[in-house]
Amino acid sequence: MSLAAFPGGDLVEEGLADLSIGRDSIPALLVSIGAPRLRSIGLAVPVGVIPSPEHRLYDRLAASDPDSAHSRYNALVRRLVSFENAAECAGL
Repeated sequence: MSLAAFPGGDLVEEGLADLSIGRDSIPALLVSIGAPRLRSIGLAVPVGVIPSPEHRLYDRLAASDPDSAHSRYNALVRRLVSFENAAECAGL
């Protein structure tokens, strides 16, 4: 089953691909935030996750639009948690 079938799965797929090639992107930062839980679900998250991903994600969002950084950060984290919950329920 494709990860994209789950809510937020598109971000997780992109983040996993970016991490595997060392790309520091918003999806890679999000996957780094969720790495422990994603691994417990059974996903192969690369070992070299990005340090301080929460701060780096917020800073990246604030750099492009400081006024909406907080709400965009929270929306991305909610998508990650939705993916994690759905993947756990499906027994991924």
